[in-house]
Amino acid sequence: MFRGASKVSLDAKGRLAIPSRYRELLLSRSNGSLVATVDKDQCILIYPLQEWDDIQRKLDRLPSFNRVARETQRLMVGYATDIELDAQGRVLLTKELREFASLSKYAMLIGQGNKFELWDEESWNLRKDQWILGSNKEEQLPLEFESLSL
Repeated sequence: MFRGASKVSLDAKGRLAIPSRYRELLLSRSNGSLVATVDKDQCILIYPLQEWDDIQRKLDRLPSFNRVARETQRLMVGYATDIELDAQGRVLLTKELREFASLSKYAMLIGQGNKFELWDEESWNLRKDQWILGSNKEEQLPLEFESLSL
């Protein structure tokens, strides 16, 4: 289970050092094999390989005549890239992935249970502040939230 927010940095080659607290789990769950892809919120999603395989099967079953489903497939499957955790606990992100998410030197790695989100630090801080202030108040919570107690 991946949780927590970590400030990370990318080197000039686009390598990202995965925080040490996640490395053992990634090695045991996927032998260091990961898949990185994009999200419509302009961040990178990083999955252990077997988690990604489940996601891709679900994406493959989406209806091909539905425009939103096709767009989601094009983005997520189209950008999906196999990446490996190296001996130093780093992963190399492609130029295309880094450009999509406007990643610069500093980023935020956000644990999301079965995956990570990787955000440019500046973009993360801006979005986080918007979410905290509730700038999307016009959006309604899904009905499933009505029975949720935190």
